[in-house]
Amino acid sequence: MKSTLDLNWTGKMSFEADMSGHKIVLDADPSVGGEDKGVRPKPLMLLALAGCTAMDVVSILKKMRVEIEDFKVRVEADMTEEHPKHYSKMHVIYIFKGKDLPKEKIEKAVNLSDEKYCGVSAVYKKAMELTHEIRIEE
Repeated sequence: MKSTLDLNWTGKMSFEADMSGHKIVLDADPSVGGEDKGVRPKPLMLLALAGCTAMDVVSILKKMRVEIEDFKVRVEADMTEEHPKHYSKMHVIYIFKGKDLPKEKIEKAVNLSDEKYCGVSAVYKKAMELTHEIRIEE
């Protein structure tokens, strides 16, 4: 299966892509010639990881009939100081809110995403340290 993406230059340091009918705009900080019209490319790596694993976890918990009131995924990343600057470590924090949430089922859902289903984390694990933690709040 092959995927293709076209990224079109729109002037200065700004670029635009159409992804499944959704416009994504990338741009740089004004200090390096951009106009801050869009997001930076590297932080999208954090979003890709958060989105991939969050969708897995919600889907798995739904199949387990676990009702959550609120759910958030936070990704913390460490970046190298030398060029090429890249993420050397990412830590995923899963934050669940709800009454009497079954810790074992939540752990199972997170582990299934981490070990089996999330393609983004599978690739990132080959390039950097990837860890996670679960927080359950009532």
